[in-house]
Amino acid sequence: MVAPPPGPRWCPAHQGRLAPAPRARLPVTAVLLVGAGAVGRRAARQLAETDAVERLLIADKAPGPAAEAAEAMGARAEVVDWSPDRPLPAGVTVVASAIGGAAERAVFERAVEAGVPAAGCGDDASTIRGILDLDDAAREAGVALAAGCGLAPGLSDVLARHAAGALDSVDEICVARAGTAGPACRSAVDRAGRGAALEWRDGAWSRHRAGSGRQLVWFPAPVSGLDCHRAASGQAPLLVDAFPALRRASMRIASPLGPGAGLPGAQLLSHFPVVSTILGGPTVKRSRDPDGDWGATWVEVRGRRGRSEEILVYGAVDRMSFAAGAVLSVAALWLAGAGAAPVATTGAHGLAALVDPVPFLGELARRGVKAAVFEGASA
Repeated sequence: MVAPPPGPRWCPAHQGRLAPAPRARLPVTAVLLVGAGAVGRRAARQLAETDAVERLLIADKAPGPAAEAAEAMGARAEVVDWSPDRPLPAGVTVVASAIGGAAERAVFERAVEAGVPAAGCGDDASTIRGILDLDDAAREAGVALAAGCGLAPGLSDVLARHAAGALDSVDEICVARAGTAGPACRSAVDRAGRGAALEWRDGAWSRHRAGSGRQLVWFPAPVSGLDCHRAASGQAPLLVDAFPALRRASMRIASPLGPGAGLPGAQLLSHFPVVSTILGGPTVKRSRDPDGDWGATWVEVRGRRGRSEEILVYGAVDRMSFAAGAVLSVAALWLAGAGAAPVATTGAHGLAALVDPVPFLGELARRGVKAAVFEGASA
């Protein structure tokens, strides 16, 4: 892969540089953050440092991690004794869930009952399916529920929407992800590698064995090339929900080979000669984070512009827990009305159906998470 050129980076899909979004100004009042694991702690830091957040309520089934997180976040944060089988605490404006699994569905149910928007980072197929099933209830309550607000799904959905805005029609979206954010995330990746993986093909779901469909994906450095395989993820259902006319949608996850594990074979993607940053300057390399390895996402969108077929490829790389925590916190702020662009949609969806990608990516860039476009990726 050719190194990115110095200076400002440009997004050829939109013929211009995207400026970071302005800081949120509207008061959120109180955010209930459920889960104080690797992603939860990162999200807590992002929320506690946001001027619009007046109170950050942290709940976790283990009181120790919640107390440690609240103490580290300062005066705005406090621990609350709350579990998903109880009504939301009084005064909560928005819920951010960093627990995933079946318990995350219960968190969303409590939010709908209280008429409060909610964002969650659970990405497995059953969790995503359970949240999307709350669509009718959320519409009746007049709230928005954002499912899969992590790196992929999550940031990948926003990148797919951004690419779709440059095309007249979208036929296929392929997503790949590498990295884990902590022990719970590693367990989820292990589970995703077993059983069946669903892919959307020509208007119907096709079932495949998880771990099949080997594909070399060239992520941005330092992750670089990794073998990726089909996985039981909730990514494809979120894409189909956001793009009803989509013909194909698939998701692959890299084997957990560790940060920076690269494989030969860059020639397979030689028609993508340059990686350029969409927002801001080059991504800053951070020191090793004990809460997570390097994480990366790769999003390929195929469609048509005019009479020609086009391929747009976006990517992002950062510490997995940092990136997922930033996406979760910004999604919660957007749902609460503190974003640079309002969320006008109600119901349960992924981020591709809820947010305007340009200001959302701008806000993530301001917080340190930058995306890249693979230039020269037209068919």
